[in-house]
Amino acid sequence: MQNSISKYINWSKTLFTALLLATAGTNFVSAQVAAEKRAIGTSKTWGIVDGISVVGLVQGPSAAKADLQIACVFEYTEGDIFNPPALPKELNGMVHLDEALKGIITEVRKKGQFKGHALETLLINPPKGSLASGKLLLIGLGNRNSFDAGLMKEVGSVAMREALKLQVHTVSFASDIKDAGIDSPTALVAENVVLGAFDAYRAQSYLNTQHLSDKMKLKKLILLAGPSFFTVAGGGIQDAISKLNTK
Repeated sequence: MQNSISKYINWSKTLFTALLLATAGTNFVSAQVAAEKRAIGTSKTWGIVDGISVVGLVQGPSAAKADLQIACVFEYTEGDIFNPPALPKELNGMVHLDEALKGIITEVRKKGQFKGHALETLLINPPKGSLASGKLLLIGLGNRNSFDAGLMKEVGSVAMREALKLQVHTVSFASDIKDAGIDSPTALVAENVVLGAFDAYRAQSYLNTQHLSDKMKLKKLILLAGPSFFTVAGGGIQDAISKLNTK
């Protein structure tokens, strides 16, 4: 009888310890996840390429300060930026952009005036005070069901070429892929955007040395990220910078 009681007590102690460790482990994991989140406004210069600072920023595209804000959008389907699988309004930068411009993004997409085909562009001059940026450029991502991260190299190139045409000093880029509810590889997307952007920059820079291009004024490229993706995106940006600076 005493052996049975002792065994039961020992079993109870073991179970209690296991539960305690499991709870502690869960709390540790939760703490890690929480630690990875960054506050709105968090900013870091991940590196410099060809004299241009490449900066990460936790901010929505409607509130990021730059001469030119670039945002990406898929081909239109009814209510696509407002309804699941799109992120909720409070986390959805494209919704904030649309609301700041009194619904014009949804309007031109719904009417077919901007279809969002891959690499299609639309330049908008926002009313004063509506956005933190001076101009807004939309770039199409095509069909959401066939999205591939490789496209972002071309998107980065288009973004840079348009920024150079506009002769801006600062450009802010938001892929808005997560906002649209697409489970994309964050680091690879960020890396491809930077690689594509500087492929285009270097092509234009070469033309400049041949006196076939206007003076290039760009000083800063800002890549926006959500609070939970700042560090992951930064890893991809750093990988791109490393590759570019060894070419």
